[in-house]
Amino acid sequence: MASLSAIHTCVTLQCGLLTMGDSGLSFALFDTAIGPCGIVWTARGIAGVQLSASGEGATRIRILRRYPSARESAAPADIRHVIQRIVALLAGEPSDLRDVEIDTADMPDFNRRVYAVVRSIAQGSTLTYGEIAARLGDRSLAREVGEALGQNPIPIIVPCHRVLAADGKTGGFSGPGGVRTKMRLLEIEGAQPGGPTLFGDLPLVAVPRRQRRRT
Repeated sequence: MASLSAIHTCVTLQCGLLTMGDSGLSFALFDTAIGPCGIVWTARGIAGVQLSASGEGATRIRILRRYPSARESAAPADIRHVIQRIVALLAGEPSDLRDVEIDTADMPDFNRRVYAVVRSIAQGSTLTYGEIAARLGDRSLAREVGEALGQNPIPIIVPCHRVLAADGKTGGFSGPGGVRTKMRLLEIEGAQPGGPTLFGDLPLVAVPRRQRRRT
């Protein structure tokens, strides 16, 4: 049986080929502390956020792959304000994005419910898949929560990087860079999964695999 980490990662890769009712979409790229990111919006709100993908060109390609009809344009004032708040968060500054309007028109109802819970997680805090499922009324839905997060088109604003697996494990992350990006985002926010005594003051880092010695 596939793990929640695998579900979280694989579902988004599949959904990256879909086009979520993408009429009237605009997008813009912007620089952040983790590299060039992108934001996609409609008249209803923010429809997508693309984390940095090895440079501006790669980030643009990922956006257009998911939203083929989106047009690159200058961000209006309200979108620039959201961009400024994302930039601040990725620089490690306090930035609460819970009031940002998002476009959920084409999302399944279950996903909307999951994202509403995830948006309630404060900067620097975390929840597990099971805890989110419990808040939805059924802890056995942890697997479905992982699937919904794997389809999340609006990372950072819907902060799926703040959702972990049980027993202090990081769980999956389907954005560019995978779990390493997730850990970096948690480090930027000062989050310590499992409580402040788990890692002390050490930054979150991925432990490299040991190479076998050739004999």
